[in-house]
Amino acid sequence: MGKQFWRVGVAGGAAAVFTAVAAAPAGATEGGVSFTRVQVNDGKPIVIGVSNEVAVPASFRMATTQAWEYPAVYLYRSGGDELWHAIETSDCIKVSAGVCDFNETMYFDPSVWDMRNSEAGAWKVAARVFFKGDGGDTDDEGLTVHVKRNSRLTVNASPEPVAKDRTITVTGKVTRANWETRKYASYGGRLVSLQFKPSGAASYTTVKKVYASSSGDLRTTVKASRTGTWRWAYFGNTTTGPSTSSGDNVVVN
Repeated sequence: MGKQFWRVGVAGGAAAVFTAVAAAPAGATEGGVSFTRVQVNDGKPIVIGVSNEVAVPASFRMATTQAWEYPAVYLYRSGGDELWHAIETSDCIKVSAGVCDFNETMYFDPSVWDMRNSEAGAWKVAARVFFKGDGGDTDDEGLTVHVKRNSRLTVNASPEPVAKDRTITVTGKVTRANWETRKYASYGGRLVSLQFKPSGAASYTTVKKVYASSSGDLRTTVKASRTGTWRWAYFGNTTTGPSTSSGDNVVVN
């Protein structure tokens, strides 16, 4: 097996597993175990900022007649690289003889692990268990999970208040988490939607789309026809999570 770091023995008999880069490629199997019903984060992307720990739910079913310990699903890329994180797995939820369901939580903490920006993007899912005494089983589960850098938006609409049918200027800035510096940095060139919600309405609608400058700055003008709230919305991409700014209310007289 590849190099592993383990911290075991927490409340309820669950195991917290701390995982490093694996030397053996995911999918290498020693046999004797079947993993099914694997889910990670309900199929949604995992979006991580620069400081807050992100807890990601996972679950799986394992069937084996062998004595085992420390089962878990985890994320890997070709070449055997695994994404640094902590894993906490429940005790066996018995389904039948030799068959257990497990609930798992993956903990991604950018303030603890040295995450690289290149780790944003697609990861594959594998399941692994060690056998008591020696050996184990590692299987590729044929699933893909996207791990993304969090994005942020700011907004300011002015003047406020404003006379009906006069022009207002809406500005803002789009930034993205830099895992290596643990700070948010300008995210230039993004196509961002300007949205408006009239006073009393329940939802926003897109008014226009604007490209951010190379420094991530946003600026556009619109006609003020009625009182309401303006915001920016960015819908993300394969390496970056979506975000919306707070709303800036403008009263139209």
